[in-house]
Formats: sequence, structure tokens, C-alpha cells
Amino acid sequence: MKDMSNMVEKDTITFRKPRPEDGPAVNALVDRCKPLDTNSLYCNLLQCDHFRDTCVVAEMDGDVVGWVSGYLPPSENDTFFVWQVAVDVRARGRGLGGRMLTHLMLRPESAGVTHLKTTITQSNDASWALFRGFANRKGADLSDAPHFKKDEHLDGRAATEHMVTIAFAEPLRKVA
Repeated sequence: MKDMSNMVEKDTITFRKPRPEDGPAVNALVDRCKPLDTNSLYCNLLQCDHFRDTCVVAEMDGDVVGWVSGYLPPSENDTFFVWQVAVDVRARGRGLGGRMLTHLMLRPESAGVTHLKTTITQSNDASWALFRGFANRKGADLSDAPHFKKDEHLDGRAATEHMVTIAFAEPLRKVA
């Protein structure tokens, strides 16, 4: 039998808070992850700087292969809003999206959060699978309703975005 105790796992993925210098790599990752909308580089720089406490970068072999951007809406102190989830093709099939969401929910900044919200178009099967699976693994309820409507809010240029709400029975991270 081969001794595997000294072997290092290839392609180990680590999580960390983003830094402003991650902006270009995040922007490029989102651009590679269709159907995600690419934001301006400046937007991603602000996310990596001003919103670093509610965003996560996943790295593999020194490359950014995962990204979740989110924030705590000022008017909803028990809610974490997920803006985007991006996973590079090299890191897919590893549950990375759900792992990044869990990482964010367990940070001190998410203490007291009992609701996770995001918007998803009906046709984005990957996002529906991610958030349904996340809710199921956490024993949480998931609901959705049309929110940003194609003609009313999006000038007919994009599909209606459904507000998806995951309600946890209690915060995943308790307030200290």
C-alpha cells in the first residue's frame, strides 16, 4: 500500500477576502462565466475594496477561480444579499459555490443574518441548483417571486429577475 501521508493535495482551493489588486482577475473571471453580466472593472475594484468583508475570492494555484460578491443591505440588518457567484471552469464540480456561500455566512460580518437573498432569471439553471442545494443543505426554506421585471424595470432588454429568499431557522453564525 502506498503511503499518501506526505502528499500535498493538488489544486487545493483556499478562500480569502479580496484585495483591490484582485479587481482585474475578478472582472476577467466574471466575463468568462456566462450568463453573468460583466460589471465595469471599477465596480469590481470597489467590491474588492469597500465590500471586501462581504465578498470572497477562491484561489487555486495562485489563480482566482471563484468569486462571490455580496453585501448587507442597510435597511435589512438580518439579510445578506448575494450579487454574483462565479466559478471558473477549472474549479467546477467541487461544490465551490456552496462552499463560498457557507464561508461568507460564517464570517463575523454575517453574525445575526437569518436571510440570504439573491436575484436569478428563470433560465439560469446553474444558479437555481446552487441556491436550492444550499438551502437544502442548511435546512432552510427557499421562496421566490418576480422582482426586477423585464418591461417594468429592465426596459425589455433582460429577463425578469426573481428575488430568491432563503430563510434560516437561526443565524448560521451567532452574534458574539
